[in-house]
Amino acid sequence: MKRLLMGLGIAGILTANPLVGQAALGDHTLKYGMTHTEVKDLQQTLKTKGYFTYSTTTTYFGTYTVNAVKSFQKSKGLTADGVAGPATFKALGIYPSYSKTQLVSTAKTYLGVPYVWGGTTTSGFDCSGYVDYVFQKSAGITLPRTVADIYKVGTKVTTLSAGDLVFFETYQTGASHVGIYIGNNQFISATSSNGVSIASMSNTYWAPRYLGAKRI
Repeated sequence: MKRLLMGLGIAGILTANPLVGQAALGDHTLKYGMTHTEVKDLQQTLKTKGYFTYSTTTTYFGTYTVNAVKSFQKSKGLTADGVAGPATFKALGIYPSYSKTQLVSTAKTYLGVPYVWGGTTTSGFDCSGYVDYVFQKSAGITLPRTVADIYKVGTKVTTLSAGDLVFFETYQTGASHVGIYIGNNQFISATSSNGVSIASMSNTYWAPRYLGAKRI
């Protein structure tokens, strides 16, 4: 997720056929008594955040998992019922699966829309407003409003697939620009110079500023 894309080194982390989605954590509500592979993923996610403290992860949603979910829910001001549903998954930065093909298609629909600082509509987008608009339209997912906050959600990836969010360090330290990877070493984003446009990940401006990618 760090500065991995430099020159021809980019090619090694990109996938050629990345549009097929799979069921994943966040697709189903999980609760006490259930046995499901997603329960193990939930436990691991809670473990990395310091809430699930049992020595091993399993596919069973038992008392340890209930307590871990409740602790996390309390910390986020959610109803502490121990049930992992949409609100809890969103707070964890986990979203339901969706069609990456549709996401990329929707993103391209807005090519040429001008850049507007703070813009969140088709009259004009800034970079974070654009990706949030695309995700809402194509997947029903609302992302945080700022690039820095978007960078905090999702799952870090090093092998890019179409639909992944790619982040860059531009005018300030840390993630300050975001776009959507569309395959073939390209991403689409709203830039102050070209509005919504497609650029190469190998571009001499973007490559050295690459920070990493997240999969929503």
